[in-house]
Amino acid sequence: MAMANFMDRAASAASRVLTNFKMSAFEDRVSTQVIGVSFDGTAVKTFEGRASLDLIIRLLSRFYPTIALRPLDPEAKRYVPTLELLAKSINPQIELAKTRKAITVCVVIGCSPSQTKCPTFFIGSDGWRAKLSSNGPVGSGESMNPFGAGAASCFAAANVFRTVFAEQLEQGDADDHIDLSMLTYDHDTAGSGPSFEGTDIGDTHLVGLGAIGNGAIWALARAVGLKGSLRLVDHEEVDLSNLQRYVLTSQSDVGSPKVDLARAALAEAALEVSAYCAKWDVYLSDRNDWMFERIAVALDNAPDRIAVQGVLPKWIVNAWTQELDLGVSRHGFDDGRACLACLYLPHGKIKDEDEKMAEELKMPEARQEIRHLLQTNRPVDTGFVERVAKAFDIPSEALREFIGLSVRSFHQRAICGGIVMRLTDGAQPVRAVVPMSFQSALAGIMLAADLVKHASGLLNMRTTSTRINLLRPLASHLHDPKAKDTSGRCICADEDFLAAYRRKYTGCAAREIRSNQ
Repeated sequence: MAMANFMDRAASAASRVLTNFKMSAFEDRVSTQVIGVSFDGTAVKTFEGRASLDLIIRLLSRFYPTIALRPLDPEAKRYVPTLELLAKSINPQIELAKTRKAITVCVVIGCSPSQTKCPTFFIGSDGWRAKLSSNGPVGSGESMNPFGAGAASCFAAANVFRTVFAEQLEQGDADDHIDLSMLTYDHDTAGSGPSFEGTDIGDTHLVGLGAIGNGAIWALARAVGLKGSLRLVDHEEVDLSNLQRYVLTSQSDVGSPKVDLARAALAEAALEVSAYCAKWDVYLSDRNDWMFERIAVALDNAPDRIAVQGVLPKWIVNAWTQELDLGVSRHGFDDGRACLACLYLPHGKIKDEDEKMAEELKMPEARQEIRHLLQTNRPVDTGFVERVAKAFDIPSEALREFIGLSVRSFHQRAICGGIVMRLTDGAQPVRAVVPMSFQSALAGIMLAADLVKHASGLLNMRTTSTRINLLRPLASHLHDPKAKDTSGRCICADEDFLAAYRRKYTGCAAREIRSNQ
């Protein structure tokens, strides 16, 4: 058994939410856990059951070094190699406990009772509905809908985490019961919900293929019956640290463009998929077409989100993760509600990237130097790396492997990747928000679900935003109205922008969009 080679990044994520975090204690706690996944033939035989199994393995294998697969009947036993191969592709050193090693927390999928005496979470789904219970089996539905099944796995992974680290979480009690409709985000909704089979998503863009984008692609790849055009836009490659929460990634994906990873995941879908390895502004320039029917936004900063709103898409769905919660928001532009830019307008002074990076490298005096390195993309040299090591009081040898990288990559790997935190036993926590994998995955599933609902005419929400906190029991009310900005600074209050939007999506322009659907 061994920790994953990206575990420093996972520890960074945990350090943001756990009190009294110490790296050594964290590793001791994780290494003693044996997370059980029990399942029976009823889970394996259903599309929803297999989807839940797939995602729970993808989530647990990124964090826990020991997993015990417990098939409960011969049909389930034949499915074990598939799950083992998936877990090993994520962490080749993972221990897949085959002996009757004591399980500390267990997830059960199917209709069979638990065979362990540890804390246990039974999960399943019924179409749009995600289900979890601590008392007994909930079963998996027979639809071809992945949204309830995927959300249930995220709820399970969150409850496992909250159980393992209960002493270091405020209000982190486990859920006793969840029955949540991913169609309406209401509780205990009767019925599995309508089918979306045959839905045409028209000409849709997905911008950003990071952790949230991975969750969205996982769901869209399993949303059987979708048709239309999906354009993927992201300029980055997969880094080793990304494996901490990118649910599609395996060890073999490191160094590959994110758009290629997403396109490969969608290979069996009926969608017409096109991939653009470029920044959003470069893509816009090359496209030379400003008509956007529908954009799904999975970006990680406010300026980029505002830039997407600035091209005046007809409709936007946006997903986010924060330190304590995650969510999805829905936006028109000329409907009297908050547009996407309303949610991300800056208030007060915003630190530039060079200033934030200088602070996080503990070298505020080097801000101008860092600005120059960012602007020229010149690599960091030995002297720069040694000064950072001295600032953190760590051996410079630990950072020498990063000599020659750009300053942005150096910061990403040394600070955000958790190496400095490890060497200081958590005394130097990562300041940037690094969500847990189950948070990012659920945000992505919600993004994809709302995209499909909008395209199929099933989206009937009066509220702009829906918000979920996975670090405590699921709240009874999840909707968050989000008021329109009233300062007059937002582009949705500008008559010129409003007029441009109306010209784009009325008359001939509107007919052109409809003809492509």
